[in-house]
Amino acid sequence: MPSTDPDRPIALVTGASRGIGRAIAVELGRTHHILVGGRDADAVAAVVADLPSAEPYVADLVADLSGASLPALPDRLDVLVHSAGVEDGGTVEATDAETWQHVFEVNVFAVAALTRRALPALRAAHGLVVSINSGSGLTSGPGGGVYAGSKFALRALTDALREEERPHGVRVTSIHPGRVDTDMQRALQAREGHEYDATYTITPEMVAATVRVAVDLPPTGTVESLSVRPFNRR
Repeated sequence: MPSTDPDRPIALVTGASRGIGRAIAVELGRTHHILVGGRDADAVAAVVADLPSAEPYVADLVADLSGASLPALPDRLDVLVHSAGVEDGGTVEATDAETWQHVFEVNVFAVAALTRRALPALRAAHGLVVSINSGSGLTSGPGGGVYAGSKFALRALTDALREEERPHGVRVTSIHPGRVDTDMQRALQAREGHEYDATYTITPEMVAATVRVAVDLPPTGTVESLSVRPFNRR
C-alpha cells in the first residue's frame, strides 16, 4: 500500500517511472507527497514503493487530449512537473505525418490537456508548473525539426502560461537540459550512428536538482527559464 503524509505539499510528476521523471520524483519525494505519473501500472507501483509518501497516477495522457478521462486530482496541487516526452523523427523530407502527429501529441498537446485540468488545483495552492523542455527547445539543426519543433512549441506554451497565470499566483518554469544520460539519449545516439559516451551528458539527478531550485525558491521570486548542459562538449 502507498504511504501518505497529509502534511506534505503535493507534486504530480509525469513520466516518473524512469529517467529524468523518476529522478525528479525521488528528489521531490524528500519533501513532497508524489503523484507518480506513468502509463505502466507496474513500473509506477515500483517507484511509489520507493518513496516516503506517494501514490500512483496511471494515465495515457495522449489517449484523451480533452483531459476529461484523466484520473482525478486533489483540490490543491503544489507542483506539476511535465517530464513525459518522446524523441522521434529525422529530416523534414523523410518524416511522415504520423510521426509529426505523435511527437506533438506527447510533447505539447498532452501537456496542455493536463495543465488545463490541473489549473484549479494549482491556483488554489498558488502552485508551480515545471516543463522539462530541452536544449532543442532553444535551437535546432539538421534532422531535428520534428523534436525541436515540438519543444519550441512547448516553450511557447510555457511562456504564454506564465503570463496568463501570473495574476492567479501560479509560477511557471521551463527547464532546458542538454544531453542527459537516459535510455532516450542512448537510442538517439544509436539511431544517428554515434558511439555512446556518457562523458558528454549530464545525469537525470542533475536535472532534478534544477527542478529543486525552482520548487524551493520563495514565492516572491520565480525561475522562469533555466538551461543545464554538460560541461564537456564534442
